[in-house]
Amino acid sequence: MASVQFSVSSFSKPLNSSSVSNKNPTIFNLLCNPQHLKTTLSPQPLFLKSTPPISHLFIRSLKTPQCRISSTPITSLFTGIVEEMGQIKQLGYTQPDSFTMIIQAKLILDDINLGDSISVNGTCLTVADFDTQKLEFSVGLAPETLRKTSLIELEKGSLVNLERALRPSTRMGGHFVQGHVDGTGEIVELKTEGDSLWVKVKTGKEILRYIVPKGFIAVDGTSLTVVDVFDDEECFNFMLVAYTQQNVVIPMKKVGQKVNLEVDILGKYVERLLSSGFVDSIKSS
Repeated sequence: MASVQFSVSSFSKPLNSSSVSNKNPTIFNLLCNPQHLKTTLSPQPLFLKSTPPISHLFIRSLKTPQCRISSTPITSLFTGIVEEMGQIKQLGYTQPDSFTMIIQAKLILDDINLGDSISVNGTCLTVADFDTQKLEFSVGLAPETLRKTSLIELEKGSLVNLERALRPSTRMGGHFVQGHVDGTGEIVELKTEGDSLWVKVKTGKEILRYIVPKGFIAVDGTSLTVVDVFDDEECFNFMLVAYTQQNVVIPMKKVGQKVNLEVDILGKYVERLLSSGFVDSIKSS
């Protein structure tokens, strides 16, 4: 049984440089410039007892051109059917340029392996370590991931949607979701109707053009059906039934908060084919 290769010590102890040795992990302040920590960080991470939202940390550094990652091929698919909600246990730098998040979960750990792909609020992340006894696993967050997703708003205690990658034998309950977030939207309205919840989201035109009424969209990794599209407002809406409200994180969010959006990839392929002249070549043949 594999286990995480680091430990989280008591968070009640104050930071004391005299108590830090090469054999023990170092407590560090997430609000500091991580470049200043190169001489003190050890390979084993230790996180603050109370962690501010990631946005406080990255609001300036994410704009620097040095923060880049290379694109990765599609290796996993999801259905957008959330398996469980996990809770952020710890998050912070493990190295000057490496950000790690530890998530508590149960169902996800049943058959987990190192390197597995897990959808966290619709973002495909890779399992770096796990501990089935503590019921937790860890993932690394690249700067590009934090720039493009709503994960930047997470903090210790936040709940997140979790889904394991699709297997060939799995029922296809939602739609094909890659876990590659196209961008974010902002919740602009939450309105109840009976035991259902209407959610209205505002996003950019570059994403809205792929969203169609009665079409699929993944919102924080949840496969949902679009009800209406409001082009003049740059918004779309959807409805959550009572069961869905109890099993995903969207109803816990407030107006003004971000959600991750991944549009149906079929729309992208259609646009690509039309722009490449594929249809015209078929007609002329």
